[in-house]
Amino acid sequence: MARVGLIGVGLLGTALAERLLAAGHVVVGFDLDAARRQALVAAGGIALESAARVAEQCDTLVFSLPNSSIVAQVVASIKAELRSRHLLVDTTTGDPQAVESLAAQLASCDIDYIDATILGSSQLVRDGQAIVMVGGEDEAVGTCRELLACFGREAFHVGPTGAGSRMKLVVNLVLGLHRAVLAEGLTLAKALDLDPASALAILKAGAAYSAVMDTKGEKMLTGDFAPQARLSQHLKDVRLLLAAAERSATSLPLSESHRILLERAEAAGYGEADNSAILRAFDS
Repeated sequence: MARVGLIGVGLLGTALAERLLAAGHVVVGFDLDAARRQALVAAGGIALESAARVAEQCDTLVFSLPNSSIVAQVVASIKAELRSRHLLVDTTTGDPQAVESLAAQLASCDIDYIDATILGSSQLVRDGQAIVMVGGEDEAVGTCRELLACFGREAFHVGPTGAGSRMKLVVNLVLGLHRAVLAEGLTLAKALDLDPASALAILKAGAAYSAVMDTKGEKMLTGDFAPQARLSQHLKDVRLLLAAAERSATSLPLSESHRILLERAEAAGYGEADNSAILRAFDS
């Protein structure tokens, strides 16, 4: 099996590492956080002391990082080690413009760079139920089909590099609003002296059903906001999609309201909590 470099071993990166290891790949990783590096070793991977060392040892590099700015910094730090044999697979939910710019820079050095954004929390990735949205040249995407199969149950090639990031913003817009609407509905149920658990059961049984109710409903009922995907990261995504819409002269009034709710929850101390903690934005 392949030797895969993994840069970033946070919530998503850890889940990706587990999937790759389970498929028999050798995972060689780096993260700035020493505890995360130790966790990778405990899971069966190899942790090195820098991203550059990982690039020296692996032809395929997977990035799982907070934003496009950090991706660019990491690529700059390993540029001396990059060769035409390298394939860079970026799972970061990033700025499509930054992704396209980086792809052009790397293409000038004959280095393949694809964005393989992931629909699903770290838990869904761990369960093999995530969806991957891939942007890149046909040959590069074809080369890593086996790798992408480890990330989730289905991969969609949606266009050239940058298209994966653009599609992820569309998906996150809809998915995030589903969470916000569920939180508002449960808040109203409680305000009307209805049992929120019964309300959730009825919502699941009828036309209002959304898969978000399965993944986040119980967390909202119990207040268990242990993070599968952090609220602050989704706020970052909403700001990205609003910026993309502004560049395209497109109005997104629901997403503007969503941004305000997320900022309210973050200001209340829930930025590092699970994104289901948007429920707390409705606290009076």
